[in-house]
Amino acid sequence: MRKLGMIGGMSWVSTHRYYERINRQIQREVDPKASAPLLIESLNFAEIYCLESDEDWERAVGVLSDAANRLADAGAQQLIICANSMHKVYREVQARVEVPMLHIAECVGERMKADGIEQAALIGSRNVMTESFYRRRLIAHGVRLLPPEMSDVDDLNRIIYDELMVGKARKDSERVLKSMLTRYESNGAKGIVLANTELELIVDVNANVLPIYDCMRIHADAAAKWIIGG
Repeated sequence: MRKLGMIGGMSWVSTHRYYERINRQIQREVDPKASAPLLIESLNFAEIYCLESDEDWERAVGVLSDAANRLADAGAQQLIICANSMHKVYREVQARVEVPMLHIAECVGERMKADGIEQAALIGSRNVMTESFYRRRLIAHGVRLLPPEMSDVDDLNRIIYDELMVGKARKDSERVLKSMLTRYESNGAKGIVLANTELELIVDVNANVLPIYDCMRIHADAAAKWIIGG
């Protein structure tokens, strides 16, 4: 098996979910006693929380690049960033490290294209929903995305940063998400892109009328496949 480097720590919840998902896939596909050869750089989330200004994001590039190079120096043969929002600086970080990085939105776009999903709603943190860095990669795979509603953006940003990223999953937030997904379906969405690694805490991925594309699961599964050699 090949060695994967994980840049985690956007929240410990996210890092934990990636670690568990990848290892369960390895156990299922390789051997019940097997575990994934992983190198993990768990960052201090407080240092890269709610980035806004260009200076904030440039600092994030430095933090992630340093982590990526430490993982590469330790023997990682491929890297993943365990956060959707941090893929805003994917290109800048990739340019500073020689080891290839597996982009989360590329994995999701390929899966949706294979499933024939042509129109979907993208939900996640503010920059994922409103900026082009994530949306354009899905669109490049033939997926039309409903325009974001700013009231939803505000609600999701609050739920993600104030609740889920500190390990809280509230029933009222679960109801907000259910109402939101129902509205997207009535607006023509044929699928939901769950572009935040913690949203599964309040969205039942397996019990929705619309197919839910949990980006963490898809990214982790692609990473596990790579580790095995697929």
